[in-house]
Amino acid sequence: MNRSGPSLRYATSPLLASKTPAWRSKFIVAGIALGFVVLAGRAIDVQVIDNDFFQHQGEARYARTLELPASRGHILDRNGLILASDVPAPSIWAIPEDVDQDDPALAPRLRKLAELLGMPVAEVSRKLGEDKSFVWLKRQVDDGVAKQIAALDIKGIYQRREYKRQYPEGEAAAHVAGFTNVEDVGQEGIELAFDKELSGKAGSRRVIKNRLGAVVEDLGEQVPPVDGHDVQLSLDDRVQAVAYETLRDAVVANKARAGSAVVVDAATGELLAMANYPSFDPNDRRKMTGEQLRNRAMTDVFEPGSTMKPITVATALQLGRITPQTVIDTNPGRITVAGATIHDDENFGVLTTETVIQKSSNVGATKISQRMTPKEMWDSYTSLGFGQKPQTQFPGAVTGRLRPWKSWRPIEQATMSYGYGLSASLFQIAHAYTAFANGGKVIPITMLKTHEPPVGVPVFSELVAAQVRKMMHMAAAPGGTAPLAQTEGYSVGGKTGTAHKQVGKGYASNKYRAWYTGMSPIDKPRIIVAVMIDEPSAGKYFGGLVAAPVFSAVVQQTLRILNVLPDLPVASQAH
Repeated sequence: MNRSGPSLRYATSPLLASKTPAWRSKFIVAGIALGFVVLAGRAIDVQVIDNDFFQHQGEARYARTLELPASRGHILDRNGLILASDVPAPSIWAIPEDVDQDDPALAPRLRKLAELLGMPVAEVSRKLGEDKSFVWLKRQVDDGVAKQIAALDIKGIYQRREYKRQYPEGEAAAHVAGFTNVEDVGQEGIELAFDKELSGKAGSRRVIKNRLGAVVEDLGEQVPPVDGHDVQLSLDDRVQAVAYETLRDAVVANKARAGSAVVVDAATGELLAMANYPSFDPNDRRKMTGEQLRNRAMTDVFEPGSTMKPITVATALQLGRITPQTVIDTNPGRITVAGATIHDDENFGVLTTETVIQKSSNVGATKISQRMTPKEMWDSYTSLGFGQKPQTQFPGAVTGRLRPWKSWRPIEQATMSYGYGLSASLFQIAHAYTAFANGGKVIPITMLKTHEPPVGVPVFSELVAAQVRKMMHMAAAPGGTAPLAQTEGYSVGGKTGTAHKQVGKGYASNKYRAWYTGMSPIDKPRIIVAVMIDEPSAGKYFGGLVAAPVFSAVVQQTLRILNVLPDLPVASQAH
């Protein structure tokens, strides 16, 4: 008996008995070989020929390019005092997936983290849920806070070295220095005007990081940061402080809406101070408002009023139409031009050219303007910068308004002679008065410290400039419109201005702007000071009562700061 069972005859199977065609086996072998060739080609392509993409993808998982921030340049006053500088201010960031918020042992440290960041715990939790790989918790914290956060040793919480802008002079120089945003980019003032020079250029460092964010190896050479350049202003911090504090006190005392003051070196055109109130603290961006940010000395335009009268008189003197002693009859204290009546505050009677300025007669200025053509007045005004874009490095300077002379009607020519019908900023008025301080040449006002003498443009002769300075000196003396502009020890001269504020197409009956622009010492001016008080409401609103005292205080302290010797006996001057 065959225990193994019936024998199998494989050869009798029709399937196995049939012969396999030779081409089939060759095809299979060729297909396998071709597969190996394709795989080998792909491997060569990926690893040798076109490996940039895959190299980048690989590096992205372990390599990082760290930015090395550049320190922003300092803003300095003319004596080297720092008005703006960078201080270290680390920023706190996190890899949320590495922060175990569900760990009960971590909860106290997370609460402490939120406390140090000045944020609710819920806000920190929300931020940690925004993204798995990266999130900013807070930018630019104090260095002491950063050290306390590091001491918490929370896995997934890291710091990045950054800089924060600091402004030691705070509100006093805020409108000049300006400020930067959280990215250290200039937003206002000098920070904006010279952002390119101040910014510098960030460097970089290529590194390998582990999954915890720690650097384990450098890749190649690092590119060092290039720090920004310092910018030295013409501003004198001491003069700036005097101008700001005096202006602030005047605005508060007169219950005014706002005020501005500009102080210019009469010989060089350097801006020594530019103050505005209300101001803002550039160290605290959270409390900034549009009203506070306005640099009114540059951006607010208004009808300059009687501050234009010296310019009108100087133009007529230059053309030879009048002399300082020309008699101007202002009786009966009013004049009608093209159906409109122009008034003086009182009937001054018969005046000379000098006393027209001393008494600030609108009628006198109108009669002087009638001796000139509109084009002659327009040429003089534009030569002094009215209706022109100020040539200054400062951003936001406005042009003001001066209509083409061909469109002037007789009444407009008359009103422009005493400062109505055109508009200018306080900065432009101070600029125009440089012609009286520099022998008839108007000079540019610069924000930067300079050692080069300014190039002036002749508008009036030296004689005319001296004659007008004498008239402005009379206006600041007893019998003039602004005896309160007098300064102990120094001779002064200037011109008041008081005007109703424009409201729509008309004028408000109870809202005024008051200003005073002048210079000192009068024979050889060293400084020009322009002051504007907006909407004084404490009972006084004339420029001679509201703005002139500010001028007086600023002039006296500034000249002492600049070591200018008094040109008058101190005892002979009224306080």
